Amino acid sequence: MANFEAYQEYQRIEDFEEDSPPGEEDLLVHVPESLKDSWHHIKNLDNFFTRIYHFHQKNGFACMMLSEFFELVQFLFVVTFTTFLVNCVEYDVLFANRAVNHTGQGQNPLDRNKVTLPDAILPSQQCTQRIQENSWIIFLLIMAAIFWIYRLVKVFCNVLSYWEIRQFYIKALKIRMDELCNFTWQEVQDRLINLQREQQMCIHKKELTELDIYHRILRFKNYMVAMINKSLLPVQLQLPLLGNVVFLSQVLKYNFELILFWGPGSLFQNKWNLHPKYKRSGNRLELAQQLSRVILLIGLANLLLCPFILVWQVLYAFFSYTEVIRREPGSLGARRWSLHGRLYLRHFNELDHELDGRLARGYKPTSKYMNSFTSPLLSVLAKNVAFFSGSVLAVLIALTVYDEDVLTVQHILTAITVLGVVITISRSFIPDEHMVWCPEQLLQCVLAHIHYMPDHWRGNANKSETRDEVAQLFQYKAVFILEELLSPIVTPFILIFLLRNKSLEIIDFFRNFTVEVVGVGDICSFAQMDIRRHGNPTWLSEGQSEASIYQQAENGKTELSLMHFTIKNPHWQPPQESSVFISHLKEKVQHDAQGGPSTQLLLSEAPLCTSLQSNQSGTGPENLLASVLAHPILTASGLQGRDHRFIPSSTAASAAASVLASLSTSQLAPTSRGRSHGLLPSSVHPETTMYHSDRTVMDSMSNSDSHIRRNALHSEFASAEMSLHAIYMHELHQQSSHPQKTSGHWQNPVPMRELHTNTGFQAQSGHGSSISMPTPVLLGGWKEEDEEEEEDVDDQEVNSGSTPKQGTGDIC
Repeated sequence: MANFEAYQEYQRIEDFEEDSPPGEEDLLVHVPESLKDSWHHIKNLDNFFTRIYHFHQKNGFACMMLSEFFELVQFLFVVTFTTFLVNCVEYDVLFANRAVNHTGQGQNPLDRNKVTLPDAILPSQQCTQRIQENSWIIFLLIMAAIFWIYRLVKVFCNVLSYWEIRQFYIKALKIRMDELCNFTWQEVQDRLINLQREQQMCIHKKELTELDIYHRILRFKNYMVAMINKSLLPVQLQLPLLGNVVFLSQVLKYNFELILFWGPGSLFQNKWNLHPKYKRSGNRLELAQQLSRVILLIGLANLLLCPFILVWQVLYAFFSYTEVIRREPGSLGARRWSLHGRLYLRHFNELDHELDGRLARGYKPTSKYMNSFTSPLLSVLAKNVAFFSGSVLAVLIALTVYDEDVLTVQHILTAITVLGVVITISRSFIPDEHMVWCPEQLLQCVLAHIHYMPDHWRGNANKSETRDEVAQLFQYKAVFILEELLSPIVTPFILIFLLRNKSLEIIDFFRNFTVEVVGVGDICSFAQMDIRRHGNPTWLSEGQSEASIYQQAENGKTELSLMHFTIKNPHWQPPQESSVFISHLKEKVQHDAQGGPSTQLLLSEAPLCTSLQSNQSGTGPENLLASVLAHPILTASGLQGRDHRFIPSSTAASAAASVLASLSTSQLAPTSRGRSHGLLPSSVHPETTMYHSDRTVMDSMSNSDSHIRRNALHSEFASAEMSLHAIYMHELHQQSSHPQKTSGHWQNPVPMRELHTNTGFQAQSGHGSSISMPTPVLLGGWKEEDEEEEEDVDDQEVNSGSTPKQGTGDIC
């Protein structure tokens, strides 16, 4: 590259100061004549890939621009409508506190005192005069106008940039807009990777990998996930009566990102490069003081803007939720994943749609688990409040039916509305006396989807303390609204008095956990999913990890994130250390599958297990997962399978291992790089254990030529495989953490270091079914911690006959 004359067909890229990542200015790129006006070199690949992803997830150019247009209209409507209500309505007339006499000709004498809406609206001149005389209103309108113009400019820029993305999809990726919804993100990503070889969008390396694209899209989010994992964020508050409260709102999260990533005085000098001074340890104290000053200034700015932000939050919440609360008062008692929960439960390198799908699958079992807790005292109070409120409401309704003039009595409609809301809220605290709840099984079913939980939850699913900790991740919608309303007030104090004290820890975190990747820039080292650097020995990486306690990711996040990424991106070739870890894990699965139940037996139990789990399931993946979760309960109870043989005692780990081993034998069509994905049913043989036993799944796969339906099946089975790995890894984590527990349904663990890599493996299941292992057995995505704990304790409780201390109605 030093002899420029020898490379006449190459040209040097200008404006390298805007290119990503650093160092591109020293590179040359071959630009064919036909592609000079194409996407042969992209400035700021982070923004480019992020926009490609958002374009796909938001269903194309028309939907995106229409949404942005209506956001502008909504803001304009809220400001103008609020100004009108404050200044242009005569409320004394509207509330009939002042008589209005219509004496015009042609007026009916009976209508002369009737108030109409035009009577309560001031003339335009008088309304304008009121606005002009109120200096606060003028100031707020000016602030709103400035913000709206800023948003308008931003929308205009987005129109230009996303129109370019639209052209990129059509011309470069060969995806028409009417076909966009038929393509999954993985398919779009594969086309991006193939296009790189032709057009050199990124000039610093010949080929892109899936991990490169994820790093660019999730660069800052991976840092946030790592800081949550290491308990650096969010800030926890100790409040009277409430105890330890985790507070993380949208406003506070926005301020975190402003301070750390892209605001003035942030740690990053551009979107892909940490400032060099933060990589040196010599001036860490000085940098911590500098960061502390930045946080102080941002906190003071939030304090100054607090009234304006608070007014907007209140107005937006009023216009957004009032009608919903009036129509469905119980909606405030619905739950949602909190912002802290979404970050706590997120894997490294997990895109938004992947996280949303995973948490959506865990929504129903988590709701059932949370609803299994009721207070007997509160239940008695709620029944009586509902009785008295219902009695009064019944009388009012009867009176209005008898004579509709009752509705004209002052506050009658208000009383009916309030009583209806009180009754709805009261009934939400009354348990269903016909339901039977199994807290341990419900929590284990939750963990099959969310993949993370502290160790102390296992065996304590019936405790109110566990329920309170789950509630921090899965909060009431009313709590969410309240947090957002209080956020403008609370955020300045958190920044000024709490976050500043962590300045030195933040500086050390970014210095110790930032690595520079060629062609990508600076990223969080945890996002590399490096087992040797960040693995945890209690999570199957014993003998493979050199990480100290400070360097280890908590709750097995490194190991689980690695398997999750492998499942979602089957073409990705992991580094050597990661490949060794995956290989050892596959051998461990095959070893444990020898003592587990056969897959045929598990599938024969699937309908009964699904019923025990209280899930409305009709698909193969859901039935299979339910059978694995409930299998220890069935074995402990002595129930018989369809083969009329007594089911031997076994754990959820062995059941999951048996299924995973059988899935690995599925003869699937190889991918473009010669690898096969253990769950994507491209061409499944009917004789395969799993699919032969589930007629519905087999029929849907053999008879459907629909591209969309095939993609949906792929996603379903991949999710099921990740859930099985989560169960299996949590069980092994518990066995490694508590090897002394070797009771009936806990097996002695076989250390990973005692297993050796084999090119072929034959395993016999507990019922004699032969399972052959092909060389590249691909296991799936995992999730994080402690699912195994709960499964084992469930078995112990059934065997011992113990019952949880708290629950709804009857308890398993």
